[in-house]
Amino acid sequence: EKHLVLLRDGRTLIGFLRSIDQFANLVLHQTVERIHVGKKYGDIPRGIFVVRGENVVLLGEIDLEKESDTPLQQVSIEEILEEQRLELQSKQESEKLKVQALKERGLSVPRADTLDEY
Repeated sequence: EKHLVLLRDGRTLIGFLRSIDQFANLVLHQTVERIHVGKKYGDIPRGIFVVRGENVVLLGEIDLEKESDTPLQQVSIEEILEEQRLELQSKQESEKLKVQALKERGLSVPRADTLDEY
């Protein structure tokens, strides 16, 4: 059975489920990592993939008959990685502008890497 796995870090894996245990640890075969940017997606082949159960957010079976009925456009790996890089760069720039606007108003936003200290 072909399954989609959404991981805690936001990655999406698609592959054939070969094994699962009581801790939700997974072994996926013929796995691809699917990257979505807007209405486009790209698949990066990953092979056999072992996923620790604590990192699984969602596990679902893919209906093979409806898999091709998608409004998304498949593009090459290079193209989707470039679009992902541009999207990340755009988000970082908008975040910088937001932090700057808050500083001008006398407010501060804690950095994400220091949130664990509290």
